[in-house]
Amino acid sequence: MSENLKTIRELAEDLGVSKKKIHYQVSKLDADLIQRLDGTIYLGKSAISKIKSNMRHSKVSNLDTLGVQYRHGLDSGLDTEKNALINEKSEQISYLKEQLNKKDVQLSIKDEQIKSLVEIQNQTQNLLDQQQRLALQDKQLLEEYKAEIKDLKELAAPDHASEKEVSPKNEPEQETSTSDPQHKTKKWWPFSKGRAKK
Repeated sequence: MSENLKTIRELAEDLGVSKKKIHYQVSKLDADLIQRLDGTIYLGKSAISKIKSNMRHSKVSNLDTLGVQYRHGLDSGLDTEKNALINEKSEQISYLKEQLNKKDVQLSIKDEQIKSLVEIQNQTQNLLDQQQRLALQDKQLLEEYKAEIKDLKELAAPDHASEKEVSPKNEPEQETSTSDPQHKTKKWWPFSKGRAKK
């Protein structure tokens, strides 16, 4: 036969594909592009170019399909990673919210403690103020009592001074100045002797 004709096996070897793929492509061709001799199929230039064209087209579409599948796989992988990341971040957010709630509770407890401490401090300050007022009142009363005691002492002091002037110690000195010892007894006991004489 002519050199331009090739069998399915020869075309498969030239293109580096399986005979099944070539058989599939041949089944798509019109019958007038195929020549059969003794049960063997021979393909001419136009049939070979048509098969090559279909195979290129199928390779491109296969590549497109693979690309779409690959992109879909990447997208699904990325979606899985995104979902895992979203879940992780959601758990972190939940944990932080719990911690924040705990801190809020602790802060409210601290606020109540501070409030009670401020009330205790105010009460203590009021008690100190009362104590200072009472101490001042006690001091004023003490000063008043001291002044009264001083006044009473001053009132009582002239009576003691007049008693000292009339006291018996002063009188014997006067009596010693007189020369008459009997006269002296008279002055000492004037009422008792005078009454005895009578």
